[in-house]
Amino acid sequence: MRAVIAEDSVLLRVGLIRVLEMGGFQVAAEAGDAEGLLAAVAEHRPDLALIDVRMPPGFTDEGVRAALEIRRRWPGTPVVLLSQYVEERYAADLLSANTSGVGYLLKQRVADVADFVAAVRRVADGGTALDPQVVAQLLLRRDSDPLARLTPREREVLGLMAEGRSNAGIAQALVVGESAVAKHINNIFTKLDLPVADADHRRVLAVLRFLGASGA
Repeated sequence: MRAVIAEDSVLLRVGLIRVLEMGGFQVAAEAGDAEGLLAAVAEHRPDLALIDVRMPPGFTDEGVRAALEIRRRWPGTPVVLLSQYVEERYAADLLSANTSGVGYLLKQRVADVADFVAAVRRVADGGTALDPQVVAQLLLRRDSDPLARLTPREREVLGLMAEGRSNAGIAQALVVGESAVAKHINNIFTKLDLPVADADHRRVLAVLRFLGASGA
């Protein structure tokens, strides 16, 4: 898989290139700002864009806006946002615009090479990957909405779904059987009043409800 990296810190950019190459990716281009990122994506049409949230010139949300522009101009391009701190509204902004092939990870995750590469590859394959710290903060902020109907175990399952884990991955994390996970997920769908649809679509709707992106 070919990747494009946008990160203004040269040292971190070199590290990201090394990590991705160890994970089997080919880095087609690198950029230090949003303008360079868009030009690189236009030229290479990569299988993944790895993007710093804050980049020149303003160091605010340039990476988020560039990611949204990439998804508008080249629909389906997987994108992973990297952030120094938890800013969950950026994850919600990205997922509200599209619901597959997106990720939001903290930069500290890069140190755990195996987990980081697995999360990035999951996004490149069309899945989602949310940083566990983002998930934890979102859980603390959702006590007054329909998510309050969920049991602690169901909230735990939904949090793992938001991280992008499969039923098998959730079962492994919770040390339970896949049939138990499937039952919890069906209960989540029911309690969140999600419309009948294919399972993958309902999972996306559940994650969006979790993020508070109810307009998606």
